[in-house]
Formats: sequence, structure tokens, C-alpha cells
Amino acid sequence: MSREQDRIKKKLEKNPIVECNKIQKKFYPELFKKFEEVKDPRHQSYIEYTIKTMLGTLYYKCIGGISSMREMTSVFNDETVVKNLYSFIGNEEQNYMPHGVTVNELLEKLDPAELENVQKDIVYTMIRRKTFDNAKVLKKWQVIVDATELDEGYLKKNNGYLSRCYNKGETTEFTKYHRSILEAKIYFGNNVVCSIASEPIENSEEYVNQSEELIKQDCESKAFVRLAAKIKKKFPRLPIVITADGLYVTKKVLQICKDYKWDYIIRYKEGSASSIAKEYRALPEKEKTGTDIEYQNKIMFQEFDVNLIYYKEKKIVNKAEKVTEFAWITSYEITKSNAKKIISAGRNRWKIENQGFNRQKHWQGNIEHAYSWNERAQKNHYLMEQIADFMKQLYEHFFLEKNEIKKLQKNISSELLASFRRHLTETEDINTELHMAVLN
Repeated sequence: MSREQDRIKKKLEKNPIVECNKIQKKFYPELFKKFEEVKDPRHQSYIEYTIKTMLGTLYYKCIGGISSMREMTSVFNDETVVKNLYSFIGNEEQNYMPHGVTVNELLEKLDPAELENVQKDIVYTMIRRKTFDNAKVLKKWQVIVDATELDEGYLKKNNGYLSRCYNKGETTEFTKYHRSILEAKIYFGNNVVCSIASEPIENSEEYVNQSEELIKQDCESKAFVRLAAKIKKKFPRLPIVITADGLYVTKKVLQICKDYKWDYIIRYKEGSASSIAKEYRALPEKEKTGTDIEYQNKIMFQEFDVNLIYYKEKKIVNKAEKVTEFAWITSYEITKSNAKKIISAGRNRWKIENQGFNRQKHWQGNIEHAYSWNERAQKNHYLMEQIADFMKQLYEHFFLEKNEIKKLQKNISSELLASFRRHLTETEDINTELHMAVLN
């Protein structure tokens, strides 16, 4: 595309936040109604802003990629921004938007299950649309699971933080504290992922009350048991295939998948369960598809039969061929006709890193920032970040990409935020039904 063509394409988007809002209304028009239905924990005699306004303010903070509550209060103090945000949210205009401190006070009381219910409704709505059916893996929805660390520092902000000791036993020994999250995202194709459930990896009250000798912190494998139960409860009949990294090649994970009637495609590295590779190498013959794929079904791992597939990726690097080997275990019986589909699905695991954690840490938000020292408020901030980020992904794919408008990832949120300050014309009003979104 020439520079002139690029300039013409960009002119198609006159106001980024208006286009983003239109996409939200197209795919999930119930968003602000759902905010309005959230159970308000505050005493109703002493509130100035409705729950819809409070959560709408937080939502647009996340849409704009604002990295602190102080910055939100400052940016949202502009008269034009105030007018626009009340118009977007659909509430009667007031003189000011809620202060960051006021929002945090609400989030400290709000049950995270309320935002989780909004999250659940979004997923069900997307599934019912049929727009994303092509993303299914062998007729099942792919749910990618991985953990990430959020903020870390020398101060323990609340009892839920995990500790990490450095230089233990030495004179330079010190401790840092961090919080982590185990995230499950459903893959809707076209690099679009949506949070289906989140489970903090945190120290429970039981841990906090332990003696020094008995201390054993929470970890990713324990959190997966809770996360899986949460997903099964929310989506009891949803056909799921779990995709995860080598940490999940365990008896416990395979048993959970069996009990919940889920399939799985899990990255395999020989160090994680060496008996699988040992039995595979001992086989005199393996099934092959072309020169890059070989596999074998029904390899014994503890009391489970697993199916193992290897894939060799060949690339030219500095004029020389570089070969990288990948492997996965799966519950699917591998055949010549589905081998490539299983490999492709296995490689989708990176979507949770790139389209999930990396964008929310570096480009489209700042989930590494605590926003509050309160444990419950931190959970609510994270959940709203997931809701807003999914809406931005829809905007990126169904408006920017479909109209061939090129933007750097780091500029998308900042341009959305800058457009909060624009005076809206009648044709840009959020209530208009005309839009340039193109559906699959």
C-alpha cells in the first residue's frame, strides 16, 4: 500500500472512539445495561453516581489505556470528555465524572462475581452469534490457559501477595512480593481472544494463618483446579479443548479433563514427563505425514493413554536452514487428516501471550499496575481490563483490519483516548446505527 493509499484509508476513521463504540454496540449492545444491573454494594442514600456511571467510567479508563487512577481523574476532568462519556454511557450528564478514589472505594466493596457474570454473558453472546464458529478446533471451542505475573515490589500490598526470596542465606538476602493470575481465554480466530475465566494465584486465609514451618504458597497447578471448576460451573455444556504449556502434562490435569469431558492439546517437552518420550522412542515405527510430522496414538502415561505428535518447523535464518521441533500430547486420536489441525491448534497457545498478556501489559493497558492496595479492588480492575480489551480487539479486527487501516499497537489506545476530547457531530453520535464494521 502506498503512502497516499494509507492516508486515504486512515481518513475513513474520523473519530476512533465513535467507531470503537459502534463495534461494541454491534457485537454486545447489552454492555451498559449489564453494568446497570450489577448489584451495588453501596448505601443508596449516600451515592452521587450510579453503578452504571461508575463502571462505565472504569471501562473507558481501560479503553483509553490509562495507567493510573490519578491520571484517569485528571484526563476525565475535561468538560468535553465529561459530556462525551456521559453520552457514551447513556446517563444524564453531571458536572464531573467519578473521582479515581471514589471508583476504588466502590471496587473495594464490589463482589468480583458481578463482573465475572458480565464476562460470562459476553462469551455466551459471542458463541451464539455464529460469527466465530470457524475458530473451533475439531468442533470444540479452544480455551487457552496460562499464568502471568502482575505487579512485583518490595512492599506487601495485601495478604494475597506471594513472596520470592533472593540470595537466600546470604548477607544480601532480600524478599520481593508479587501477585499472579491464571487466565483462561477462548480463541475466536483472527487473533481475537476473550477471557472466559480468571483465577488469582494468591495466598488464602488458610495460608496466612499457617506457622512458618508449614508455609506452602499457592501455585499455578493448584489454581488450575479452581479455574477448571469455575469454567465447568459457568459453561457446563460448552464443548472445550484445553490448550496449555508443558507444566500441565500431569495426572491431575488429565484427570480433570477426563472428568469434565474436555479434550486437550498440551505442549510437551521431554523433561516434563520423560516416560512418554521414552516409550515413543522405543517404538520401531511411527506414523508420518509428509517429512515434518510424525505421531503415535495410545502411549501410556501413568494410567492414561495419550497421543503424541511431533512437528519440525523449518525456516531460513541468515541463509541457513533452522529446524525447530515442537511436540504436543492430545486426547484426540491423531490421523493423517487431522494432524495439521492439531498442530495449528497447539501453536495457538501463543495467542494468550501475544493477544493477551503482552498487549495488556505494554500496548493496550497496564495490568502490571496495582491501581489499589485492596485485594478485591485489584481483582475488579483486572476483570474490567479483560472486558474492555476484548471490545478493543473486536474494534481492531472488524473495523481497522477490515478497512485496511494500519496502526501501531502502541498507538491504538492513545488515539482512542485522544478522541475522547473531540466534539461529537450528529453523524458521530454513538446512538447512530450507521457504521463501517464488516462482519465475516
